[in-house]
Amino acid sequence: METKQIFFFFTFFHYLVSLHASDLQTYIVQLHPHGMLNSAFSTRLEWHLSFLDRIVASEDTPSSRLLYSYHSIMEGFAARLSQSEYEALRSMHHVIAIRPDHVFQLQTTYSYKFLGLSPTEDGSWLRSGFGRGTVIGVLDTGVWPESPSFNDHLMPPVPKKWKGICQEGENFNSSNCNRKLIGARFYTKGHMTSSPLPKPTEVTEYISPRDSHGHGTHTSSTAAGASVPMANVLGNAAGVARGMAPGAHVAIYKVCWFNGCYSSDILAAMDDAIRDGVDVLSLSLGGFPIPLFDDSIAIGSFRAMARGILVVCAAGNNGPIPSSVANEAPWITTVGASTLDRRFPAIVRLGNGQFLYGESLYPGDQLPNSEQELELVYVTGGDKGSELCFKDSLPRAQVRGKMVVCDRGANGRAEKGQVVKESGGAAMIVANTELNLEENSVDVHVLPATLIGYTEALQLKSYINSTRRPRARILFGGTVIGKSRAPAVAQFSSRGPSLTNPSIIKPDIIAPGVNIIAAWPQNLGPSGLPEDSRRVNFTVLSGTSMACPHVSGIAALVRSLHPDWSPAAVKSAIMTTAEVTDHWGKPIMDGEKPAQVLAIGAGHVNPDRAIDPGLVYDIRASEYVTHLCTLGYTSSQIFTITHMNVSCHEIMAKSRGFSLNYPSMSVTFKAGKTMKMIRRRLTNVGSPNSTYSVEIMAPPGVKVIVKPQHLTFNHVYHSLTYNVWFISKKGPEKLTYAEGYLTWVHTQLSHHRVRSPISVTWTNKQQ
Repeated sequence: METKQIFFFFTFFHYLVSLHASDLQTYIVQLHPHGMLNSAFSTRLEWHLSFLDRIVASEDTPSSRLLYSYHSIMEGFAARLSQSEYEALRSMHHVIAIRPDHVFQLQTTYSYKFLGLSPTEDGSWLRSGFGRGTVIGVLDTGVWPESPSFNDHLMPPVPKKWKGICQEGENFNSSNCNRKLIGARFYTKGHMTSSPLPKPTEVTEYISPRDSHGHGTHTSSTAAGASVPMANVLGNAAGVARGMAPGAHVAIYKVCWFNGCYSSDILAAMDDAIRDGVDVLSLSLGGFPIPLFDDSIAIGSFRAMARGILVVCAAGNNGPIPSSVANEAPWITTVGASTLDRRFPAIVRLGNGQFLYGESLYPGDQLPNSEQELELVYVTGGDKGSELCFKDSLPRAQVRGKMVVCDRGANGRAEKGQVVKESGGAAMIVANTELNLEENSVDVHVLPATLIGYTEALQLKSYINSTRRPRARILFGGTVIGKSRAPAVAQFSSRGPSLTNPSIIKPDIIAPGVNIIAAWPQNLGPSGLPEDSRRVNFTVLSGTSMACPHVSGIAALVRSLHPDWSPAAVKSAIMTTAEVTDHWGKPIMDGEKPAQVLAIGAGHVNPDRAIDPGLVYDIRASEYVTHLCTLGYTSSQIFTITHMNVSCHEIMAKSRGFSLNYPSMSVTFKAGKTMKMIRRRLTNVGSPNSTYSVEIMAPPGVKVIVKPQHLTFNHVYHSLTYNVWFISKKGPEKLTYAEGYLTWVHTQLSHHRVRSPISVTWTNKQQ
């Protein structure tokens, strides 16, 4: 679709919805799930419209205000309302909650090898049939169906349970779906009624499931992309590209557009996905932590979980700030990001002979004249943001033909390169600031360029300031594998503790999320910039957005091998088999320090162990309700989340000493308290007649007692409980946090090690 045509579409649509609606806002209206039973309406849609019929002004029809009617994810609808209509609706019988529409933001040729997945050796791929028979639903920016990653060669038929559709739209028809890409839908109403009108030059949307941004194509191929031989990015990172579950089917739900992803659209997609028959839902999007009863993703995920669907979400990219982790509901699998041991060296050699390590996916080792020595320039001063290389901030006379230094931050890294190129610069060095330290996220730059760490940036600027005519060249080293420690925690990966629920450790797990190479649409250059005319089938992205589909795909492998397992059991299998050491056998690092539980959760995902965990911590939906009661949620707030009418007073009276049967353990000692007991229940999913013994690495300052210390399971799905007492010992006054592990080890099969991380916090600690 031409940009002018698309802009006309958006302009016309905005004109229509704003004719009589300048003061309208989108709200999600949640109704009592049994409210329709005694009504005279034959369909839910009629019942939903009846609420609007009573409040909407005479010049509008109720149907003109209705955006979506929800049935599976919750009972209710999304509609455009004025303030007075909102007030009137809020007091109506059967209306249990009204929330304004929220906007969420979007948060591989090698990663499967890094995770130990092999198509020839016995392991999770062969044993699960590469995820055969499972369906992964991806909520994102859509899909580029012609990508070789969605080829259906050797794919099995579409599962009989599948009830989804291949929705036609702009440059997308039903023939774009196949046995790999079995479903595609798009959702525009929340976005179009809530977003400001974009500039014509900014809009490159397809009003269809087709992806115009690349993010959705990248994430869905990471989860379940087919095998693609000789994949590369302009010659770099060459190899066979495969998703985590290359035998799984993919269903695309396009909910994200140029201005983000609106909760009304997200709920509509989840509503459809439940009925369509997905097994796993993958959401590489989120925001900041908010209470669960106000969080549409948390509410929708509860309904999906209750229907047997595992929901996997990105933890967010707001690290290393504490309590920045999003998607923190305990029934969601929340994924942080880690690094790979694959590097793309692009080293800066200064005129004084000093070398500064950097990385880039610019194919400089294959192009002539890309490594020539140039004069260095770092433009400072003024109020145009020249240090950050903002558009129109670089004087052409100062930068023409030179290597320009740009500080990282504010605008995109590749975007800085485009600014340098437009200003006449010949090359670029992106310099990390103290915020990013040594974290290297590479880009396929539009000119010779590299990214250097904070330590190197200080050395570079010192050289520039102390030299009359500073010079440098970039030496491109191609692709290097296995020479560096990994995995490590990505600097940007959001951290715990959970802001709204510190009794649960979040994130749950980490997975590869830095410099991930996956499928890319043919309408975009590898840098993602509109000015980039190069075309590729694959490119590189970083973020917890990339980590999330790794776990979604691995969950599909587990689900394929164990189709009867609950979402909580699949999640437990992934968490309790995770690694806390890197590939060198040393602790996973977070910058210069060993990573804490609040950064890595249970650890780094290990797919070959996840399919055979031995034991799992299962959780029933009713147990989540009890957990919400322990958090102090009101009955109406719990009803909003769960559609369950409960009395917390009665539940708590029957559940003294309750703790959620979570695979990790979080303990808080409040002032004056020195002991805490929690109970856990393990279910045997391994061999019958199995005995496990407990191993404890107690957190410093805490004594840990486990009873019993041995568990013998007589048969498969036999469940046993154990109690853990945490006793705070007198220690230094400054002790406010500690962590450890509790592991159940099979007495004969040593590979069955069921590990739970322990987090201990003291508040107002008294000696």
